[in-house]
Amino acid sequence: MTLELLAPAKNLEFGREAINHGADALYIGAPAFGARAAATNTIEDIDQLVRYAHLFGSKVFATVNTLLFDDEIVPALQMIHRLYSSGVDALIIQDMGLLECDLPPIELHASTQCHNATVERVKFMERVGFKRVILARETSIEQMHAIRRDTTVDLEAFIHGALCVCYSGQCYMSQYLNARSGNRGCCSQPCRSAYDLYDGTGRQLIKDRHLLSLKDFDASQQIGAMIDAGITSFKIEGRLKDLSYVKNVTAYYRQLLDSMMSGHSPSSSGKCEFYFMPDISRTFNRGYSDYFLRQRQPMASFETQKALGKQVGMVTNVQPNSFIINSKEAIVPGDGLCFLDGRNTLQGFLVNHVDGHVITPNIMPDIQQGTTLWRSHDHAFEKQLQGKTAIRKIGVNISFDTTPNGFIIRLFDDDGVAVEYCMDAAHEQANDNSRSSEQIKKQLAKLGETPFVANMVTDCTQGYYFLPISVLNQMRRCAVDLLIEHRISHFHPKGMRCEASNDASVPERLDYRYNIINKQAEKFYKSHGAREIEYGLEFTGDYRDKALMTTKYCLRYELGCCLKGKSKNKPQVSINNSDSLMLGNNGRYFRLEFDCSACQMLVYAKE
Repeated sequence: MTLELLAPAKNLEFGREAINHGADALYIGAPAFGARAAATNTIEDIDQLVRYAHLFGSKVFATVNTLLFDDEIVPALQMIHRLYSSGVDALIIQDMGLLECDLPPIELHASTQCHNATVERVKFMERVGFKRVILARETSIEQMHAIRRDTTVDLEAFIHGALCVCYSGQCYMSQYLNARSGNRGCCSQPCRSAYDLYDGTGRQLIKDRHLLSLKDFDASQQIGAMIDAGITSFKIEGRLKDLSYVKNVTAYYRQLLDSMMSGHSPSSSGKCEFYFMPDISRTFNRGYSDYFLRQRQPMASFETQKALGKQVGMVTNVQPNSFIINSKEAIVPGDGLCFLDGRNTLQGFLVNHVDGHVITPNIMPDIQQGTTLWRSHDHAFEKQLQGKTAIRKIGVNISFDTTPNGFIIRLFDDDGVAVEYCMDAAHEQANDNSRSSEQIKKQLAKLGETPFVANMVTDCTQGYYFLPISVLNQMRRCAVDLLIEHRISHFHPKGMRCEASNDASVPERLDYRYNIINKQAEKFYKSHGAREIEYGLEFTGDYRDKALMTTKYCLRYELGCCLKGKSKNKPQVSINNSDSLMLGNNGRYFRLEFDCSACQMLVYAKE
C-alpha cells in the first residue's frame, strides 16, 4: 500500500517548494471556482507545476470545489477540459451537477465540502463515480475503520492546519451575514469573531470572547492509527498560509511518514535532504488539538483567534523598561512575543534586545510577574526558512559504453525509467589507461543542480579511451534532459474515470443542506431517487428556521456545562440544564440548539 503526503500549493512557487520538501501530491486552486477564491492560479502556472511535480512522480489535484450557478456550468467545464489537457491528475469537486456534464476522463475526488461524515455518504460517493473521498475533519479513527470496512474508494484525511468549527459544506453563517458563501469560496470567517453569550432571560454570561474559534489541527500522534484505519492520503491544510509554513509542515510530516513506511511505500520518487530541523510548534498555530480523532476534548481558543505560537516561558521579574523570563528557549531580537493580560486579552510586542534572560521590548507592555509568554513570531526560524531549506534527488544508475561509431550513455532511474544517448566520436586511445576510466565515471557522476544523484556509474568499454571533458559533459546533459522528459511523460495521468453504478440512491426529499443551486445538480439527484428538492441558501436566501451552522463542536461542553455530564472542563459559567443560550455579535443574535443524541450543536439566526 502506498501512502501519500498531500500539501497545499498557493501558487507555482509554493507548489515547487512543497515538492522539494517531500510532498507526494499537491492541491492547487484553478483559475476559478475553487473553495479559496484568494488562491487562484493561471492555467500556464498549473502547466509548469504539473511538469515539475510529474518529474518526481508527484501528482497535482486542481480544486474546482465550489457550488456553481447555472450560468457558470459552461465556463467551469471549459476550464476543466483545459486542466485535463495540462495533465492535472484529478479534480476536487463539490457540486454534483458536474457529474451530469461532459467531463473529460479525469479522476474525481469528493471534496470535504460534500459532508463526507458517514459510511452511507462515502458509499454513495463511491457508487456515483468518485475515485477518492476526502473525509470530514470530524471523522474519528473508529469511524475511519468502519468506512474502510464497507468501501473500497481511496480515503483522504486532514492531518494538520486550521479547523472550521462547522461541518464543511454545512456552514451558511458567512453567507447570511455578509453574502459571502463558504461554499462559493468566499468565507468571511465569522467563526473567528468575538461573541457575547446570553441565557434565555437575556442575562450576559460571557462578554467579547472567541466562542466559536478552534485551535489548529495536529494529528501527528495519530498517523499510525490512521494508517491502520485505511487512510492512504494525508492532507495538510493551508492554501492561504505563507511559504515558511508550507516548507516546515511538509518537511515535518515527510519525516514522520518516512518513519512509518514499514510495509508501505511513498507514492512519489526521490529522497529529501533538509537543511533545517522541522518543528510545527515554531510555525503559525493557534495551539493544537487532535479534534475528534480519539474522543471529544477541549478544543476552543476563547481568548484569541490569532496565532499564539510556542510557549516559551514565564515572566519572573518586571523592570521599568525590561523584564526577566525563565525560558529554556533562545529568545532573539526580532522575535514577536505575546501574552494574555489581566482582562484575558491577547497583547503582543517585538523584542529589541536580549541580555541573557533579560528582555527589552520595543515598547514596554503592561506585563506582570508570573505572566506566561508565547512566541508568535520566531525570527531566527523564519529567517532560516527564507533561504534554501531542502533538496530532493532521484537516484539514477549510469552506464557508459562504445558504439561502432562512437559512445553511448544509458541512464536508469529508481523508478525503472530508462533513456540512452549516443554521440559519434573517434575511439581515441588514452595516454594514461589507469586514469581514463575513473575520469569518465567522475565526470558522468557530476549531476549537480539536476534532479538526479548518481547511485552507481559503470564504464562498460573494453578499452581505455580519451574523450574531452566537453564531450562527456554534453553527453551527460543531453541524457539528463531526455530522462527528465521521459519521467514527465511516464507519470502523465492515463485519463481514466471510475464507472458509476446504478444502485446509488438518496432520500425522496432533499432539503437545503444538499447544496443544490443549479439544474444539473437537480437532475443528478433526481436520477438517484429524489422527488422533492429544496434549493440551497446561496440560491434562495431563505434563512428562516435554517441551521446556519451544524457542528460537532459543543459550546456547553467547552464551558463545562455538558447536558450529558461528559465535559472534562470545570464549569466556567453558571448555566442551568433548562437554559436556552444565545450568541451576540454587533447587534446580531443567534440561538443555539443542542442535539445531544447526535452530540451536535446547531446555530440559528434570531430575527
